[in-house]
Amino acid sequence: MHTAFLLVLLYSFRTTAFECTRSFFIGILPPNTTITSVVSVPAGGSFADPSPEFPTNDTGLPALCAIKVNVLSSPTSSFNFGLFLPEAWNSRFIGSGNGGFGGGINWNDMETNSLSGFASMSTDTGHLSGVGDASWALNNPESQIDWGFRAMHGSVVLAKDLTRHYYGEEIKYSYYSACSTGGRQGLKEIQMFPEDFDGILVGAPAWWTTHLQTWSLEIGLWNLPLDGANHIPSSLFPVISDEVFKQCDSQDGLADGIISDPVGCNFFLEALLCTPASSKSACLTASQLQTLYKIYSDWVDRNDTFVFPHFMLGSEAQYGALVDTDSGVASPLGTSWVLNFLLNSSSTDYNWANFGYSTVQLADTINPGQANADDFDLSPFARRGGKLIHYHGLSDGLIPTGSSIYFYKQVLSTLLPKGVSVPDFYRFYLVPGMQHCSGSVGDAPWYIGGGGQPFTLGTTVHGVPGFEDSKHDALLALMQWVEHDIAPQEIVATKYVNDSVALGVRRQRPLCPFPSQAKYHGLGNPDLATSWECQALGTF
Repeated sequence: MHTAFLLVLLYSFRTTAFECTRSFFIGILPPNTTITSVVSVPAGGSFADPSPEFPTNDTGLPALCAIKVNVLSSPTSSFNFGLFLPEAWNSRFIGSGNGGFGGGINWNDMETNSLSGFASMSTDTGHLSGVGDASWALNNPESQIDWGFRAMHGSVVLAKDLTRHYYGEEIKYSYYSACSTGGRQGLKEIQMFPEDFDGILVGAPAWWTTHLQTWSLEIGLWNLPLDGANHIPSSLFPVISDEVFKQCDSQDGLADGIISDPVGCNFFLEALLCTPASSKSACLTASQLQTLYKIYSDWVDRNDTFVFPHFMLGSEAQYGALVDTDSGVASPLGTSWVLNFLLNSSSTDYNWANFGYSTVQLADTINPGQANADDFDLSPFARRGGKLIHYHGLSDGLIPTGSSIYFYKQVLSTLLPKGVSVPDFYRFYLVPGMQHCSGSVGDAPWYIGGGGQPFTLGTTVHGVPGFEDSKHDALLALMQWVEHDIAPQEIVATKYVNDSVALGVRRQRPLCPFPSQAKYHGLGNPDLATSWECQALGTF
């Protein structure tokens, strides 16, 4: 059944000629929409519509029809979406998402998906900006709502109508694949509109907006002021990382440059303390060590209230960009959100010393743009047969891995008492060594064909090159689960040499459904997935 499914998927595309003209689509969409462009792209052709978030043009496209649509979402706001309709269609639809506060149509992921035969869609969420720029949200509540959920849902509904009209038949299955803010968008979709997708693949979702963005500010403030005894300069983050790997790498049972179990590492921070004989460029003072303790501890505030989880050990190579306050300014992922979304203030003179837990409480009360994807009752999505695969890198230095663990446990706490079997529709995977959405430290296997991953390896990369099956490709695993009710077990992650497909595979390793972990047999080549097995740490 497994082989037959893949053969049908790979070789049963539609190849009939279709009419890719503006006149063909006139009258299909409601009055509040405008088709701004319709372009027929030949096989091997290119498409350009760059934005601050997605500046790279698509090249090497399959033959397709590229459509861009503008939608008036309120008297003061609008959003755009793009749609790629390939001539060789696999009868399936897929949506992709965005990152940070960025605004732009993700034509890059759309190319990846169209190369696999999907009718593929993305929205600009109602604005154009880079991932750290939230200035567009200032005094703009309708655009905040577009970013929060409205642009994605509206784009999905209309893009599906165009897809049906173009091909003259129904869509067999609808999917979604994205990471970070895109992961939040996917979770928000199945919470508010469980009928939109049959299956979603989400990575490192920024689901708890009101806490993630305020924590992004708070963690920077912990490392300020610049002249404070507590300040850890960026030059010391590699020193911290070296000590973490020195202690934690072998504690997981294999010294291989990968920390497979950061939670299980008994890390002795005091090994970093300066002594009279130490080089001050290679150690931390007692005050700096207290800041490091905060970085590796959950943010707990008033009345012992849990606010947000900490960074994992092994994420130092990336979290420096967020904690590094050598400029004397906290991350714009925090400051820009608080000013533009929450306080509606353009003032850069805001006294951040006044920031505290009361700001988090205000954020929870307002929930700007209704962006939080915090409805843990996913039973409506489960009842209609929807499937969710969720993954997060253990070395993520932008969104702490613990936020995904917390989300998964909240879903368990909500649904298990109701008698809903969570593993029947929701599988969660941790990826040792993977950073935010893609890439890794220590040559850790990270590639599973998730949202945004293929394009990082090349404009024409799709699937998992050399391993086109549901054991290595998370999207194929999702499709097999949705269409044939074969639930995924382990998913094998791949690391290509220097992240170049042409150079071949460096190593592979299985990812296990949480809370299971992959353990080395002790025999055989540890760079081969067959030398590892998933060991359960608990059942439910």
